[in-house]
Amino acid sequence: MDIRWDILAEYAPFFAKGTLLTIGLSIASILIGTVLGLFIGLGKMVQNKWLAFPFKAYITFFRGTPLLVQILLIHFGLIPLIIGETNGIIAGITALSLNSAAYVAEIFRAGIQSIDKGQMEAARSLGMNHVQAMRFVILPQAIKRMIPPLGNEFIVLIKDSSLVAIIAVKELMYWGQAMQGQYYRAWEPYITAALIYLVLTFSLSLLLNQLERRLATE
Repeated sequence: MDIRWDILAEYAPFFAKGTLLTIGLSIASILIGTVLGLFIGLGKMVQNKWLAFPFKAYITFFRGTPLLVQILLIHFGLIPLIIGETNGIIAGITALSLNSAAYVAEIFRAGIQSIDKGQMEAARSLGMNHVQAMRFVILPQAIKRMIPPLGNEFIVLIKDSSLVAIIAVKELMYWGQAMQGQYYRAWEPYITAALIYLVLTFSLSLLLNQLERRLATE
């Protein structure tokens, strides 16, 4: 197999720009998805079944339908309805955030419910209300247990961001497809994209491992 170094050199600036956009999409989606996921996870835990129903329905929908379908629905349906025209970056961040929030919600719910109920009772006996007990007692303990599954979800999100190439967002995978379409070669564009994704996910794994070890010693 002969490697076309010339086309790799030609597309190197585009891959660099695409990588930066992939990182930006992923960071924005992780932040939004985490905040939404916490809110949705807490909503699902509400004792009133009618109040909890919308949160359960949200999780069921976004976990039970393909992310690709969600991206298309949001790009061609929701975003034009809101802003009057399609916008790939806004649609991509929205779809990735909403999808990730459903999985993060379940991670938060499982983490919170893994803490012994006596912790909440002890906090309430000290005069804390429910919100204070959750903020200062339950969540700090639960977050330590949630780091591994949250890390896995963030890694999955980085890889899933490649799907927004289908709506012409010029991230990493978009330029891999552009190179393949121009030169009809598979190895150079897709191996390059795969290696860059590997670097991104491996780097995030190292950071999360360091964070997990640090929290374990506190």
